[in-house]
Amino acid sequence: MFWIIPCLDTFHRVDLRTVSFNIPPQEVLTRDSVTIMVDGVVFYRTFNPTVAITKVGNADMATQMLAQTTLRNMLGTKNLSEILTDREEMADQMEHVLYDASKEWGIKVERVELKDVKLPQSMQRAMAAEAEASREARAKVIAAEGEMNASRALKEAAMVMAEAPSSMQLRYLQTLTEIASERNSTIVFPIPIDLMTAFFKQK
Repeated sequence: MFWIIPCLDTFHRVDLRTVSFNIPPQEVLTRDSVTIMVDGVVFYRTFNPTVAITKVGNADMATQMLAQTTLRNMLGTKNLSEILTDREEMADQMEHVLYDASKEWGIKVERVELKDVKLPQSMQRAMAAEAEASREARAKVIAAEGEMNASRALKEAAMVMAEAPSSMQLRYLQTLTEIASERNSTIVFPIPIDLMTAFFKQK
């Protein structure tokens, strides 16, 4: 229980729970001269109500303004590729900057998240074209590797057949079996030369 002296004391209600606010989309010019729109969210709480009331006129508003300027300044020193790939790391860096600055106001920043990075339409089309070209290049490499492996296998098979002529006959019979399974109306069976030679010798 406490007493408030009218005309001398002022009563302020301060919420000590963790709250959050959204950082409106900020237009940022990256280090490699690409204009992007980035937004985020900040989670914070008031840990010292007395300081939050006496040190700054509106601690909540000051924290929000600081978050916006910090977001623009920090991302302006990064390349687009760094922003797209290291978003969590940059959010952690921004959290440390806000924490150090806002603790003087009785505010503790607990977490920062970068929600969305919007690129210009021209940049989106360029990145899509680059990704498609990369996929096509990978497909060509895979196809070339497959052809190389197939050629190597055929070469090895030819060497084996050259060393063992009977394997050629087995392959010939296998091919005839495959042709017969197709149920063609007319099948012409080629006769190996060596069989014909043996036949003529008997004559």
